Amino acid sequence: MRYDPPRPAGRLLLTPEDKEAPERVRRLRRLGLGERAEPVFDAFAHRLAEVAAVPYSMVNFIDENRQFFAGLHTPDRNGSDILSAACTTGDGADHGVGRYMARDYGFCPHVVVRRRALVLEDVCDYPRFAGNPVVDEIGVRSYLGAPLIDQTGIALGTICAVDVEPRPWGKAGLETIKSLAAELVQEIERRAGPL
Repeated sequence: MRYDPPRPAGRLLLTPEDKEAPERVRRLRRLGLGERAEPVFDAFAHRLAEVAAVPYSMVNFIDENRQFFAGLHTPDRNGSDILSAACTTGDGADHGVGRYMARDYGFCPHVVVRRRALVLEDVCDYPRFAGNPVVDEIGVRSYLGAPLIDQTGIALGTICAVDVEPRPWGKAGLETIKSLAAELVQEIERRAGPL
């Protein structure tokens, strides 16, 4: 685990060391994932937002330096919502909702490294996560995410549901996010074919 110096507000940010990143990137490239938005992933993110009743949801693939939202649901499809402030399109131009976010932002990198679902009903209750830039810059208060672990055993990325209000996800939320992650992995594997 890498320890970053405290932010000016005195919070310690912990970004997990990701030793699997180079292998993940090779696998994502072989699968043709993580570099372009795809309607099927946007549709999945939209469905996840509906099921979880949240304003934001993502299908997220992660490399060594950044996260890519191959599937993205936001309340304002024109991109003028709060998530756009922290995201870019990767080419410096303004194309509405950004699809890239630094690896130090958000909680999905933790899910990928842990290889387990993460439930944060109120991120402010967890000092390790409360100092993350998405809390102050975007207003994230609640997170529910699960890893996308494929047949090779590599955690390719995550799916996640995010809210700007604390949420009592409970066991039902955890089971739902894990079930939806397994469903998406099956779809990815169908597309990829046999090893």
